[in-house]
Amino acid sequence: MASSAVARETLLALRRKIASIEGTLPERLEAPGPANAPANALAGLPDTAARARLRTGAGRLDALLGGGLVRAALTEVHGGQTRDAGAVAGFALALTGLLLERAENERAENAAPVLWVGTAEIFREAGFPHAAGLGAPFGIAPERLLLCEAPKLADALWVAEEAAALTTLSAVVLEMRGNCGRLDLTATRRLHRRAQAAGRPVLLLRQAAQAEPTAAPVRLLVSPAPAAARNTLAGPLAGSIGQPAFTVTVDKCPAALPGRFILEWNPDEHQFRERSAAQGRTEDPVAVVSLSGHGKGAAAAPGKVVAFPALAARASGSRPPGEQRPPYRRAGREG
Repeated sequence: MASSAVARETLLALRRKIASIEGTLPERLEAPGPANAPANALAGLPDTAARARLRTGAGRLDALLGGGLVRAALTEVHGGQTRDAGAVAGFALALTGLLLERAENERAENAAPVLWVGTAEIFREAGFPHAAGLGAPFGIAPERLLLCEAPKLADALWVAEEAAALTTLSAVVLEMRGNCGRLDLTATRRLHRRAQAAGRPVLLLRQAAQAEPTAAPVRLLVSPAPAAARNTLAGPLAGSIGQPAFTVTVDKCPAALPGRFILEWNPDEHQFRERSAAQGRTEDPVAVVSLSGHGKGAAAAPGKVVAFPALAARASGSRPPGEQRPPYRRAGREG
């Protein structure tokens, strides 16, 4: 017990020192509570600290992040594979919608637009966000999203750094693919410092990339999660597809505690809701293997070992065919 208490005090001292260098408040070390924890994770924070956070609506995730994502900071959102680009972009758009709604409530006017910067390579692989279709699910009007396609990563980094210092933008989203040497600790530190100075968030979306040291205080690993059945007044509707779901893993945060959450995005209330892992497990009523055309029942389920009958003895006098000469082979010219 004494050794654990000393280790805890040492960790707290290190966190206070890091927080003083970064100019932020040290977060609590408590582990996230149960899944039914209250969504208001900002109740115990001062008003200034609460306004500096972006609450997602998922109580345990917000509690682990110390009340939500820091608005004036660089935040990393990773996708392990290129096929996860849709989930990563959807999660980032949901955060952007929350941010714009929060800014409108604070300023009582239309919020500034969001700049989405990416290279030509990532837009060829993952596509552009469809601005005309972001209103209903995320509450983002088409004129609030500015897209910038840069030919090279160096150009995209320059645009993101210059835009991060502007107060006329609500947020800057930088999307890139893979691991590259230009996005090192120095480059991310510049993005983080400019976000702090402008008081605006910078979201770094990394597709098909491995986690590496950066200056971002928070790193989230995002992948798609199975959608649960749609809820109706009579209960879950069998065979239906419910709200979009994401598997969010907290890989790095000031609390130094990992966490894994399955979040559902509610497009009507514009907030996330945590879902238990068992809620997304539904049985597929459709047979994987179709019925045999002339058989009496369904074919065997895939994955089972099927024993083939032994081959009948070859007829007497029969011999296996000799070696066949490859077609279109011409004889070599002699001498």
